[in-house]
Amino acid sequence: MRIAIMGIRGIPASYGGYETFAEELAPRLVQRGHEVTVYCRTNNVKYPEQFYIGVRLVKLPTISHKYLDTPVHTLLSVLHSLFCRYDVILMCNAANAIFTIIPRLRGVKVALNVDGIERLRKKWNRLGQNWYLISEWLAAKLPNAIVADARVIQEYYREKYGAASVMIPYGANITKVQTTQVLERFGLKPQRYILYVSRLEPENNAHIVIQTFKQVKTDLKLAVVGDAPYATSYKAYLKHLASDDPRIVMTGFVFGEGYKELQSHAYCYIQATEVGGTHPALVEAMGFGNLVIANGTPENVEVVGDAGLIYRKNDVADLAAKLQWAVDHPAELDKYRHAAVDRVRNNYSWEMVTEAYERLFLELTT
Repeated sequence: MRIAIMGIRGIPASYGGYETFAEELAPRLVQRGHEVTVYCRTNNVKYPEQFYIGVRLVKLPTISHKYLDTPVHTLLSVLHSLFCRYDVILMCNAANAIFTIIPRLRGVKVALNVDGIERLRKKWNRLGQNWYLISEWLAAKLPNAIVADARVIQEYYREKYGAASVMIPYGANITKVQTTQVLERFGLKPQRYILYVSRLEPENNAHIVIQTFKQVKTDLKLAVVGDAPYATSYKAYLKHLASDDPRIVMTGFVFGEGYKELQSHAYCYIQATEVGGTHPALVEAMGFGNLVIANGTPENVEVVGDAGLIYRKNDVADLAAKLQWAVDHPAELDKYRHAAVDRVRNNYSWEMVTEAYERLFLELTT
């Protein structure tokens, strides 16, 4: 099959979950004999070659603006696709639902990965929230298939819009690395820091993590990994919040081998997000064999199961208690670490994810 992936920033990944998803999925589809194209934004992807691990890259411009970046690039990608002969397009982000009708009118099958309930994110103003609400409705009507990455999201579309969807989770690799160069750069030591990874946006609750960590009696450090292009005031607030505690290290975005180092050597991992479907960094943390301590949202509970600790949603006191317990009981953590790896192996491997997408694409095109 000739497959296109669009609606993301592009690969090699240098931003977030969708990009890592494409970087893991696309080459595996190529290995299975398919021709795969990933549409990339020129302001994000600086990789100079036309092919990356066998995947064709089409680099198109966009407008670097909070509300225009994604739709402008997706529209250009869709228009470009009209001159190609794709069998199926995988479009990411529910906000792009309106564009799925264009290739469909040309007879191309389109699957839309809707992610989470994005209109709940605090970064969007009323216009942005309403656009996502309209896009949810369009997502239920326009594409050939909806892909949800969590049962909770699948159930949401069924109950609210009467729309069936295919549940294909985000994946993770089971791995660890031994190198520590990036740790040394940030003044971190193996097993001597607690890890938090996310875009630094309010609903991802980095402020709660920092406030909570400051209450914990420990000489472990807290590594806050992430950034956000349009959250300047919130990032400034976080830096101010962390400024009086030398144990807190803010690294900015870290990708590739550096990210693997940080996940491989963490004492434990905190997932504090409250909006979204399956959170990539959470599944990845489990694949690296970390004890995960997760915010008690239905999506996080679905991923973690019994393989980690869940604190009451946005409850600082409960998070502090569970963090303090983890710090005080190191001998109790290995059972969670082993359980996390087993859960990823059985439910979230990238090979399982690739198999599910390939099956969906074959069903759409035959």
